[in-house]
Amino acid sequence: MRILFWHVHGSWATAFVQGAHDYVVPLVPGRGPDGLGRARTYPWPAAVREVCADRLGEQDFDLVVLQRPHEAELAERWTGRRPGRDVPAVYVEHNTPAGDVPRTRHPLAGQDAVPLVHVTHFNELYWDAGRAPVRVIEHGVVDPGHRYTGELPRAGVVVNEPVRRTRVAGTDLLPVFASAVPLDVFGMKVTGLAEALGVPADRLGAFEDLPQAAMHAELARRRVYLHPYRWTSLGLALIEAMLLGLPVVALAATEAVEAVPAEAGVVSTRPATLTAALKEFAADPALARRAGEAARAAALARYGLKRFLADWDRLFADVTR
Repeated sequence: MRILFWHVHGSWATAFVQGAHDYVVPLVPGRGPDGLGRARTYPWPAAVREVCADRLGEQDFDLVVLQRPHEAELAERWTGRRPGRDVPAVYVEHNTPAGDVPRTRHPLAGQDAVPLVHVTHFNELYWDAGRAPVRVIEHGVVDPGHRYTGELPRAGVVVNEPVRRTRVAGTDLLPVFASAVPLDVFGMKVTGLAEALGVPADRLGAFEDLPQAAMHAELARRRVYLHPYRWTSLGLALIEAMLLGLPVVALAATEAVEAVPAEAGVVSTRPATLTAALKEFAADPALARRAGEAARAAALARYGLKRFLADWDRLFADVTR
């Protein structure tokens, strides 16, 4: 099967392209957000080809995977085929709803030609999907291997643009956590975060734009993983940290309460409880390692690549028959 999709979320796409299909990603001049082409910091197989947007009309596709509302218009303009009418299509919703959340209606709610695929059951619960056919295909993650050493009594955090996304990402909580255990933040636009938050640099380190493999290697050296997000679908970095073998300390928000079992760490809505858990893991390497092993086992069982790809293949068969 030949599938057209946009390179939007690197970690999700890295798992998605591991299937037994041919994948085409649009490329635009300057590699802007509507045409990033192939990933350059994630390992993608040769089955993924980047094709210039103005040449997509020369390609045949069995399926279009949409991930943002405007991509339906892009697909029609670039390929000459309307998703859901001229070519089978599905829409993947990666995000939690925004705004007046209990009343948030999904952009696809008024149609029934394109199935809406949520990546978490939380998202399915909170989005108003109207008459759109809905599926949930939970995340799958390429296993980076059990690489945990925990040699550094620090907490690792992965967040992109933490200053802009302050309350969403829980960035405003980091000074409280850093007062208990030193933190290292990995992601995009994290340079200068310590200064922005008024935290001493030795209590809050920043590692910007590391390739995925390098980030995994560094993250595995930290004693514990901190997931401070208030409002996110389910950060794939959380699952990757669990697969690496890190214990987890997380806000009990959105899907995190389903992803992290009790034996894998501590999940709570109380910052004081989370702060105490960070201190305990930092002070007890054996406890941290045991919880990290449980975290890895849980992530393998729930977010394994085999299950993820099989779920997608079943949906592909349904929409293209």
